Amino acid sequence: MRMRRIRNHDERKQACLARMLYVEKTDEDYREIVKNTQYLDFQKIFGNKNPVIMEIGCGKGRFVLEMAKRHPEYNFLAVEVNSNVIIEACEAVMEENIDNVYFMRCGAELLEKYIPAGSIMRIYLNHSCPFPKNRYENRRLTNLKFMPIYSHCLCANGEIHQKTDNMHFFEYSIEQFSAYGVKLKNISLDLHNSGFEGNIVTEYEAKFISKNMPIYRLEAVFNQST
Repeated sequence: MRMRRIRNHDERKQACLARMLYVEKTDEDYREIVKNTQYLDFQKIFGNKNPVIMEIGCGKGRFVLEMAKRHPEYNFLAVEVNSNVIIEACEAVMEENIDNVYFMRCGAELLEKYIPAGSIMRIYLNHSCPFPKNRYENRRLTNLKFMPIYSHCLCANGEIHQKTDNMHFFEYSIEQFSAYGVKLKNISLDLHNSGFEGNIVTEYEAKFISKNMPIYRLEAVFNQST
């Protein structure tokens, strides 16, 4: 179902451009697009050399906003393909005057165009769409096609932290990470009864918690140094 355009979309987007690094929407083949690199200069953007953490699929920004407030020692790049929700997320960060968050509207398949190799310390995949129908498998953010992209972005021993409410998607993700040869650790089949500390509840997660549904979580280590 197509999402309804938010009120005053264009005006609100214009007001957010100071925090938007790119607004990408195209029907071109992403494999051709990424050949023309436009790497971000994170030191120039954030004004410091702090490590960069990226959330792919930031939604309305609840997670990245709270992370940025808890961890001013890190910079955060929030990626979202949906124009409506990224505007709302950007507005929330700007309203609270949080300086260590920037946004980028694009699909994950385009990240190699903008992200310098080895420049990301950690990637968060929080409640990504599971795309349960098999014909949409290649859209799942843990599909094998995305693994080289993540490997490009992440530094040595960089990690992906994934959370999902979908058991089948979680099993699928484990299979895909394992097929790519990354190390998995801290696998939880019921995050909120695991004793894990420091969890930030996302918008979707709050809904599933209210229904007593388990949350699944893992950490995947890329580019392991020897």
